[in-house]
Amino acid sequence: MIALIILTFFFILTVITGIRARKKQQMTLENWAVGGRNFNTVFVFLLTAGEVYTTFSFLGGSGWTYSNGVSAVYVMVYIALSYVTSYFLLPLIWQYANEHKLVSQSDFFEAKYQSKALGVLVALTGVIAIIPIIVIQLKGLAIIVSLTSYGKIPDQASVIIGVLAIIIYSIVSGIRGVAWVSVLKDFMILIVIVFMGVYLPIHYFGSYNELFKQVEYLKPELLTFPKTGYTVTWFISTVLFYVLGFYMWPQVFASTFTAKSARTFRKNAIISPIYTLMLLFVIFIGFTAVIKVPNLAEGKSDLALLQLAIQSFDPWFVGIIGAAGMLTALVPGSMLLMTASTLLSKNIIYGIKSNTSDQNVTRLSKLFIPVIGIISCLLVFHGSSALAAILQVGYSLIVQLCPALFFSLSKKNFLTKEGAIAGMLSGIFVALMISNYNLTTSVIFPYLPHYLSDINVGFIPLIINLVVGILISLFVRKKVA
Repeated sequence: MIALIILTFFFILTVITGIRARKKQQMTLENWAVGGRNFNTVFVFLLTAGEVYTTFSFLGGSGWTYSNGVSAVYVMVYIALSYVTSYFLLPLIWQYANEHKLVSQSDFFEAKYQSKALGVLVALTGVIAIIPIIVIQLKGLAIIVSLTSYGKIPDQASVIIGVLAIIIYSIVSGIRGVAWVSVLKDFMILIVIVFMGVYLPIHYFGSYNELFKQVEYLKPELLTFPKTGYTVTWFISTVLFYVLGFYMWPQVFASTFTAKSARTFRKNAIISPIYTLMLLFVIFIGFTAVIKVPNLAEGKSDLALLQLAIQSFDPWFVGIIGAAGMLTALVPGSMLLMTASTLLSKNIIYGIKSNTSDQNVTRLSKLFIPVIGIISCLLVFHGSSALAAILQVGYSLIVQLCPALFFSLSKKNFLTKEGAIAGMLSGIFVALMISNYNLTTSVIFPYLPHYLSDINVGFIPLIINLVVGILISLFVRKKVA
């Protein structure tokens, strides 16, 4: 009962915090979507962290460690390297967006290529890619609340209540509500994860050394990269693939627009990789669960952290863990809903029109939030894919924006709008086929040498995107000349 009371308290606190963030603020489109472009380093950091450290970091990271061992380190590595790229990439994006008063990621591509069609395509890609990630948050929310309330709150109820909370403070306070709830979320998640990652190995094994000795004795395969599957080749290619896609996510891309100045990103690029060390403790928790929560059913590895917590702590602390986990779903979930609704209204519904008022766009964006929330709810219990697998699908789609973005940042952009559109469409089509048929690089190219056959399959549609884009651009330029 005490765990349920704590969960309820933090849930109410979250909603109140999100709503109060609107205080004395006029919710224009710019203020609602990008916070009036005056967020300081701390708030930009918290927004980014809110998007990065989600239920996947909370449950998926420990679950991946439980199932696949040391390869889970890829999460830490790609996030840290992504922050390094932000030092150079984000100031360029911010400067252009600030000069042209852009509100969404789609606005950026439309302005760069002077193409409404490309803007609509980017928006559609963003919305399609975002839906699986919203599903991740809601799946994680269902797992966290159900287990940490000791079954008193059913999965379906936790998802519905969580989505209602997100809808309320997102509509009322916009990005400011998300930012303020992120303060609470990051404070709690840091304390809970670091404490569990330090306490549990020492409590059960006396030291990290003894923990890894027992893992080596019982499941030595978890401490090395296998010869097939999640090999070193897979690790390197997956890190690179995720780094490319990291800032392509519409919600992360658009959060760039909230900053006061370009210096904000350079400061964050220095600080943020240190924060990534928190994920190391998630991995320690996963390895502890390998010994203490053995024989979880296949496909249930995402339960490892919570099952370990329930058998290790009193109900009151389980409630705190559940509250922290709940926030890792609510914060990114609200940002995702806001981003998808803004893309749908501003860049798809009104994308082909001109002289649309910001007031109409804001009104329609708010109407779309509950619509997308309901659709996501309906998808939550469809299928049983693990969180990491769902994440890969989203990345395979969103990374298709990379070629057009990087070409647009050069002084003389070689890629034409026709090339950008054709490349994206080709890459998206191939990515969807690969996802639908669960293909891997080794299946598509069975005669590749083993050191190449485990390259992340997401590179195949990306390469097709790049080749098609260049060829179409060459053809268009030749025809014009």
